[in-house]
Amino acid sequence: MLKKLEEKTLYGVSKPVVQGYTNTMLTMDVHKKSPFPAGAKIIAPNHPSTTDPFYVASMLGHQSFILINNVLFQVPVLGEYLRRSGHIPVIPGKGQDAIDAALEHLAAGHTIMIFPEGIISPLTGGFHKPRTGVARLALASGAPVFPVGIHLRKDRIHSKKSIVDGKEQIGYWYIRGPYNVTVGKPLRFNGDIEDHDLVKDVAHQVMLKIQRLAYES
Repeated sequence: MLKKLEEKTLYGVSKPVVQGYTNTMLTMDVHKKSPFPAGAKIIAPNHPSTTDPFYVASMLGHQSFILINNVLFQVPVLGEYLRRSGHIPVIPGKGQDAIDAALEHLAAGHTIMIFPEGIISPLTGGFHKPRTGVARLALASGAPVFPVGIHLRKDRIHSKKSIVDGKEQIGYWYIRGPYNVTVGKPLRFNGDIEDHDLVKDVAHQVMLKIQRLAYES
C-alpha cells in the first residue's frame, strides 16, 4: 500500500514538471485515432530518442508503468526516481522478470508502455526489428495494444556520453523541436503464447502499425 501511494505521489509531482517542459521546449502535435479506455492497456511506440518514455507518458494523461533499459536505473537520482515510481527495469538475460512485472500491472488494470524495438531506432532512419515482449504481453494478458508512431527532427538529437556503473554509455536526447505523435486504434490478439511463430507474427504486426503511424506523424 505504501509503495502504491509513493508511486502515485511521485507521478502527481512529476506530471506537471514534464508537461511544463514539453509545453515549453517541444512543439508537440498529438493525434489520437481512438480515445484511451479505462483499464489495462499496452502503449507501444517506436523509439527515436532516449527521452521518448517521458514525452509519450506526458501525453497519455494518466499514470503508466514503463519497461526501461536497466542502464537508466543506474544513473544517480534518475534511477532512484524510476524505481520509486514503479517503472520496470529490463535487465539483459532477465527479460522474463520484466514481462512478469508488467503482467502484474496489467492484471491490476494499469497502463504499460513498452518499446518493441528494445533499443533506440537507427539514427540514419528506419526501425529495428521488433523484439517479442509486446506480443507476449498482449497474448498473455488479453490487453489491447495501442501502437504509437513518433516523428522528430533527427538533426536535433544530441548524443551524450556518460559513465554509468563504470561503463561508457551514450544517450540520445531530444531537447527541443517538433515532436509529432500519432496514436493508432487498439489492436487485440489471442492465441497460445507458447506458439513461437504466432508470437513473432504478432510482434511483426504491431511494428508494421507503428511504422505506418510514424510515417503519418
